[in-house]
Amino acid sequence: MRDFQIVDANLRAAMRFFGDATGSGESRPLEGALAIYSGLDYGVFNIAMLEGTPPDGIDGFTTRLAHCARYFAPRTMRWSFWLCEDSLDSSTRRRARSLLMDRDLRPISQAPGMLAEALAPPLRPLPKIECVPVADRNTRQAFGALTAVSFDIPMGIAKTVYEPERAWFGDYRGFVGLVGGKPVAIIAIVATPEALGVYSLSTLPECRRCGYGEALLRSAVTSEQARTGIKRIVLQSTDAGYSLYRRLGFSEVAKFSVYLTK
Repeated sequence: MRDFQIVDANLRAAMRFFGDATGSGESRPLEGALAIYSGLDYGVFNIAMLEGTPPDGIDGFTTRLAHCARYFAPRTMRWSFWLCEDSLDSSTRRRARSLLMDRDLRPISQAPGMLAEALAPPLRPLPKIECVPVADRNTRQAFGALTAVSFDIPMGIAKTVYEPERAWFGDYRGFVGLVGGKPVAIIAIVATPEALGVYSLSTLPECRRCGYGEALLRSAVTSEQARTGIKRIVLQSTDAGYSLYRRLGFSEVAKFSVYLTK
């Protein structure tokens, strides 16, 4: 697999979490795409992505996009499309934005896909943090609450997605970072055969710029590398996290664009 395909495949595996979490959603393979429905009227948790062989030009991309729109139409009008632009030929890539906007999907963010064969050594001493797996009600509640605060998600939505026990039965493995017994940071790791994917890394606003996020990432990745034997690490970066990930040894290998219905 090429580097961008490794990142894209791990992201699809991670997104399936939202189809399983609430008990009222699903992950549905479509012809050349994957639709993930959370069971909620919340667009960023209702996700469509390309899957399988690359689309055959503009017509192939348009057809796959139509399959996704037809899937969500009877379920919700609020959904999102995560596009790995590297999976498209140059002509289709140039027109993808207008084709998505024709479906009332508007661009909301770009997220570089990044890959590291190993984490670079820390450049400074890191604070101590206890890395606790999400495994009980308290850690589920902490993960949901920190997600809501860090990513501006309504608390009720976060509770519905992250607090059910069934949400954590799959490949999405969450960790809560405790300092003095207080939850200050979270991270999720998803293992696929080619890589460990890093998701939802965030720190309480009042605890940022102290090194807790980096410390928790290193601890969680080390734990999952020991458990799985997988060394390569991938992620999609936010603007806020980009400098940290470059410092940790990640390089850009893919370009993701995220579109959301009005």
